[in-house]
Amino acid sequence: MKKILFLLVLSMELYSCKSSQVAFTSVETTTLLVDKISIRPITISNDKVYYAADKNRVGVIDLKNNSKQEYTIEKDDLKLEFRSIAQTSNSIFVANVGNPVFIYKFSKDLQQKELVYEEHNTKVFYDSMQFWNDQEGIAIGDPIENCLCMLITRDGGTTWKKVACSNLPEVNEGEAAFAASNTNIVIKGECTWIVSGGKKARVFFSSDKGKTWSVYTTPIIQGETMTGIFTADFYNDKIGFISGGNYEKPNQNFGNKALTANGGKTWDLVYENQGFGYASCVQYVPNSNGEQLVSVGANGLYYSSNKGKSWTQLSKDGTLYTIRFVDNHTAIAAGKDKMVKLVFSAR
Repeated sequence: MKKILFLLVLSMELYSCKSSQVAFTSVETTTLLVDKISIRPITISNDKVYYAADKNRVGVIDLKNNSKQEYTIEKDDLKLEFRSIAQTSNSIFVANVGNPVFIYKFSKDLQQKELVYEEHNTKVFYDSMQFWNDQEGIAIGDPIENCLCMLITRDGGTTWKKVACSNLPEVNEGEAAFAASNTNIVIKGECTWIVSGGKKARVFFSSDKGKTWSVYTTPIIQGETMTGIFTADFYNDKIGFISGGNYEKPNQNFGNKALTANGGKTWDLVYENQGFGYASCVQYVPNSNGEQLVSVGANGLYYSSNKGKSWTQLSKDGTLYTIRFVDNHTAIAAGKDKMVKLVFSAR
């Protein structure tokens, strides 16, 4: 009897696990924001979506009541385009691309603002920013010397210090990063992955919050200025996915999708000559055991239920640059002139 009960409970658990991983077959879109705007970085906190954009703008949308608050940063008549955003428990951080670069720290109600970092250099271009915890964060940018530019904060974002190239891996000539969707830094616990593109497409890995680094090669297409890895995500410290391709050939769908099962040490190309071409953002579906992913890019929104080995197009909208999940079936996406709420279902 005990054996029968055990098998019954086990079968019920397996069924429950399996039923929670039902593949999506459709997506319903609700518009949250329409404007003449370009939004690449977003972050979600307590039913609020924070975004940074072109024309000096930082904003937040409350998902409960669909209210919007937007703040325009005035800085010496400069036209700033923000492509990095990150958060701690109490603060939102944004950084712009181009010269000069500014990192601003906001309270989460966007009522208080502080300039916490400034850098002037004709080559400066920061691409992405994330936090490990409430005290420690990282921002990365294109090389000025022979390494990726890297800023580290260990005091909650009050001060940011540039890491010397002598403490970082060397980059190859023509290797850089892309500010496509604030997803070329991925953090899981103390593990950090940074992805590059251009003449080389590689993965930089740190197991100790940016103190030491290893570099892994990838089979993603590379060799030209606008080729390489534009986006990455990890489900845990082992399972990850990278994507990108050739920005100048958005329909080219080979050498642009790869997965790892060993923390990024090795990568396997998947779904070659099939599915989407250039992708600007890829994200794992929460609580999907690393099986389900969604990507957005020039060819629309695609979904995979088998770790990225095959993909199905759920939307032809090629104007979305970035996507983040609220829960295991709801996501927020943004891009050219809009932000939308996406509800995935298995209808």
